[in-house]
Amino acid sequence: MFVVNSYSLAVIFCFITMLCWGSWGNTQKLAGKTWRYELFYWDYVIGMVLFAILLGFTMGSIGTEGRPFLEDLAQAEWGGIGSVVLGGVIFNASNILLSASVSLAGLSVAFPLGVGLALVLGVIVNYVGAPKGDPVVLFLGVALIVVAIICNGIASGRMRKSGDSAAQNRKGIILAVVAGVLMSFFYRFVAAAMDLDNFAAPTPGMLTPYSAIFVFSVGVLLSNFAFNTYAMRRPFVGAPVSYREYFRGSLPTHLVGMLGGAVWCLGTAFSYIAAGKAGAAISYALGQGAPMIAAVWGVFIWKEFKGADRKTNTLLAVMFLFFIAGLASIIASGGN
Repeated sequence: MFVVNSYSLAVIFCFITMLCWGSWGNTQKLAGKTWRYELFYWDYVIGMVLFAILLGFTMGSIGTEGRPFLEDLAQAEWGGIGSVVLGGVIFNASNILLSASVSLAGLSVAFPLGVGLALVLGVIVNYVGAPKGDPVVLFLGVALIVVAIICNGIASGRMRKSGDSAAQNRKGIILAVVAGVLMSFFYRFVAAAMDLDNFAAPTPGMLTPYSAIFVFSVGVLLSNFAFNTYAMRRPFVGAPVSYREYFRGSLPTHLVGMLGGAVWCLGTAFSYIAAGKAGAAISYALGQGAPMIAAVWGVFIWKEFKGADRKTNTLLAVMFLFFIAGLASIIASGGN
């Protein structure tokens, strides 16, 4: 399987993770013009599973280091598989809430608040579980990102909305916060099942990144029958939707959703691969710089802050600066 053997390459992989995690929401925005997010989410999960299989039989099956994808799956212990599946279940619950938040409050609000909060809590959880890097510099970077999140929250609150729009925005913010708390825990369950110290010759019974992302995606798919079915019947906004409506969707609409899942899966796989060299906390933290990418899309492409006053625009500019400074600190924390 392909293994990352340098910190600089691990950082590059983490940046790709950040781009993927911060960009998949665009597919929801595109599909959302004619497609409810609950229906979009089924295609998203299917795309995730299919891309995980593709990665397993390509990057996970080449090279001389580690174990090939199928061999690695066959030798994995059930305890490790269960831990990764649980990580997938936790992630799915949080991501459905995040998707609902995007549909209510917008990309530039849901991601900085939800994923930003997940970054802060997740770095603490992952560092305690597998300490690696300079903790002072690492948590300085996290603190800078907290300031960025606060700036985004204030900027969102300054946008003048009325009636149902204001109520939906508040609900979206609440859902983003709950999603962020849940999301902060999923990565640790996956990392615990992998031998992060030696992907080239992993401990027998443990998983490698390629088998882990496949098992993880299966956990997401299985839990989706419970979580997303409930969301379809008891939606956060709008009327209930049925599976009949899903099968009436056009092929291009389904493909957009699958593309979103594939993009997210690529980013997550690269994060797992990079964790072997960078450490779980740093790899997770860099990938969770995704809110900055999502905010760029939301502000500059989707115009979600169109008509904002000067103070709101200043807050957004400060948010971007603090995100960049925080990410730079996180990178520096693992460079020694």
